[in-house]
Amino acid sequence: MKDIILTGDRPTGRLHLGHYVGSLKNRVLMQNEGEFDQMYIMIADSQALTDNFDNPKKIRDNLIEVILDYLSVGIDPAKTNIFVQSQVKELAELSFYFLNLVTLSRLERNPTVKNEIKQRGFENSIPAGFLVYPVSQAADILLFDANIVPVGEDQEPMLEQAREIARSFNNIYGQTFVEPKAVLPEGKVARRMPGIDGSAKMSKSLNNAIYLADDKKTLKKKVMSMYTDPNHVNIEDPGQVEGNIVFTYLDVFAKDDQFERYLPEFKNLEDLKDHYSNGGVGDVKVKKFLIKVLEEELAPIRERRANYEKNIDQVFTILEEGTRKAQEVGRAKIEEVKKAMGIDYFDDDNLKKLIQEKYN
Repeated sequence: MKDIILTGDRPTGRLHLGHYVGSLKNRVLMQNEGEFDQMYIMIADSQALTDNFDNPKKIRDNLIEVILDYLSVGIDPAKTNIFVQSQVKELAELSFYFLNLVTLSRLERNPTVKNEIKQRGFENSIPAGFLVYPVSQAADILLFDANIVPVGEDQEPMLEQAREIARSFNNIYGQTFVEPKAVLPEGKVARRMPGIDGSAKMSKSLNNAIYLADDKKTLKKKVMSMYTDPNHVNIEDPGQVEGNIVFTYLDVFAKDDQFERYLPEFKNLEDLKDHYSNGGVGDVKVKKFLIKVLEEELAPIRERRANYEKNIDQVFTILEEGTRKAQEVGRAKIEEVKKAMGIDYFDDDNLKKLIQEKYN
């Protein structure tokens, strides 16, 4: 069986550090290792419209922002096919067929959907398109025969529903789809990057994110405003490391050699944590170190983005060509699906023959 990777993002804003550690870094790693037959990254504009139906300009404005973020972190269009969801019409067709395989109660039980309904205040009036987007997501994955899907931890229930739909279809119509498996980022923190305000998750809607495109000045301002230990008032006070967002970020990004360059009085992160816990290390000092650590990570990304922004026509061409390739794959798969379902009426020679024999 071929290894086919598919993942993607909603174009509702620029991508942030939560996307980066939760999925983007892993995508680049998988892409560069090359241990797959095909890799797709989808800009999920149709899905984004399920809760932005009254503001399509938001989606339109962020389409290019998202692909710029992809290219700036190292996604290579020569190795990875980037495409736009709404431009592959077979996805909508497959979603329509899949809707017959899912009950309303099953959709309402999906933990990811339940959480997002609450987050968006849809409890009393749920747009139908939003409620059924797990079905659309299953179509996104299964149309391309993707068996590997790098996702954040909160998306695992969506993958389970995609597997259920694949099994149901195969049981009724014969083996047509592979069951996808999720690939989660390593480390608990990387799976759910907290926001700079101490919230459990970094989010565009909560305005607590550090974006990949943030400039140096903005990065510094955001880090200096980060939530720390509220009881660590004076430098000599013992500080709490657990739940301290600055240390949470250092757990993800800090490397031992950065201490030698930027904070030589400490051997490594554990040494810094010990001194902070015992008292004698101020929050400002730790934040200034984190700024340097993050700047090392983001400066090359920022630079690549600036180069692509100067060649925006090339970026648009990458998106067009990737979408064209996805359309070709989608057309071929939907023909297979319709044949399995017995609705390929005009391509089925046996059906034509039986009709001719019946009526002639």
